[in-house]
Amino acid sequence: MKFDDKLCEQIKDLTLILLYLNSFNDEGYRRSWKGYDFDDLNKLAEEGFVSEGRRTKSVVLYDDGIEKARSLCAEYGIHLPEATREI
Repeated sequence: MKFDDKLCEQIKDLTLILLYLNSFNDEGYRRSWKGYDFDDLNKLAEEGFVSEGRRTKSVVLYDDGIEKARSLCAEYGIHLPEATREI
C-alpha cells in the first residue's frame, strides 16, 4: 500500500514519539527497542534523531530526537506524565 507524503511524515513523527515514550536509560544514553518499520527508523537516523543501530536491537535517541519528540507530543496533543518530562 502506498501512502501519500503527508501520511508518511505523520507515521515517521508517531514512530519518533513511540520511541521516546518507550525509551529507557542505558549507561547515560536514552535507548528504545527497534520494533518499528525500518524505513521510518532509517529516515529518523538520516535526520539525526536516532542512531542507525544496524547490528543492535535498539536505537539511541539523540538530544535533538528527544527535543523533537517532546515538540511532536505537544503538537499532537499528547500530555506527558511528569516522569517522562525528565527523560
